[in-house]
Amino acid sequence: MRRTRTVRNIHQRIVQAPADTVGALVDRLATPDDPLFPTPVWPAMVLDRPLAVGADGGHGRVRYRVAAYEPGRSVRFDTTDPGIGEGHHRFDVEPLGPDSCRVVHVLELTMGAGAFALWKLAIQPVHDTMVEETFDNAERAALGRLPHPPARRTPRALLLNRIFWARPTAVPVPDDARLLHDAVERPDFTDAWRMPLKPGMDRNPGAWRHVLPAAVQGTAEHELMLGEDASHLDYRTSLLFDEDAVTLSSAVRVHNTRGRLYFALVRPFHPFAARLMLWRAHRRVAFEARSAGERNATASI
Repeated sequence: MRRTRTVRNIHQRIVQAPADTVGALVDRLATPDDPLFPTPVWPAMVLDRPLAVGADGGHGRVRYRVAAYEPGRSVRFDTTDPGIGEGHHRFDVEPLGPDSCRVVHVLELTMGAGAFALWKLAIQPVHDTMVEETFDNAERAALGRLPHPPARRTPRALLLNRIFWARPTAVPVPDDARLLHDAVERPDFTDAWRMPLKPGMDRNPGAWRHVLPAAVQGTAEHELMLGEDASHLDYRTSLLFDEDAVTLSSAVRVHNTRGRLYFALVRPFHPFAARLMLWRAHRRVAFEARSAGERNATASI
């Protein structure tokens, strides 16, 4: 007989703002200007249609469907992935008076022993952090400020964030990387790596200057080019931004035998170094971003 465990996880917070104000924030879940979900540090909530009963989606690897929705007051999501258990999570806004309310998040899941172990080790630390940061965002957006220190990110949650952060994928050098193409017309080597940009991440090339310890060689509206020239070879690195992603492209031009020997030694390690630089920059920019509540505040400070 399969053994199961039931998880009931409850978070709540009193917000000094009218229930209608906070409820309107809940109604904006999974929209482009979602003020609650704590992106870009954590995965955004994405649904296949506006918030309504039947909308499918999830955040990260967690999948669910909207099962019940009372605008301005409550929304419930039922799990659709048996791998994480059967159950639901929900947000509720409870009026306490004309200028205060209680925001409650409840998660209830029935799961097998393996899923329960995964919950305790890996999912709960991130879940608890995300919910508390969601509450922080509710206060930021409703009040224009956070009246107390922000929720603490535990070491385990940060470790899991690092482990599961997206990884770069190999792509062709984009045609739109004009600075790179113009700077190195006949390269001896090229490669490119791409990462999706999360909601709230800065798309201004200047914010990504720290991706590589090299001199800026050119800037454009959507591109930043870094690099150095030497007697044995020249290299250029381009960061190109579009609506959904950032692409790190490299081009190398070798000048002589010394350059060919040098690059023959460096080339096997280059893909690892390029991916690592992009990954670090991507995560750093995400952590430096303003919170969703600040970006989408409804009240003035």
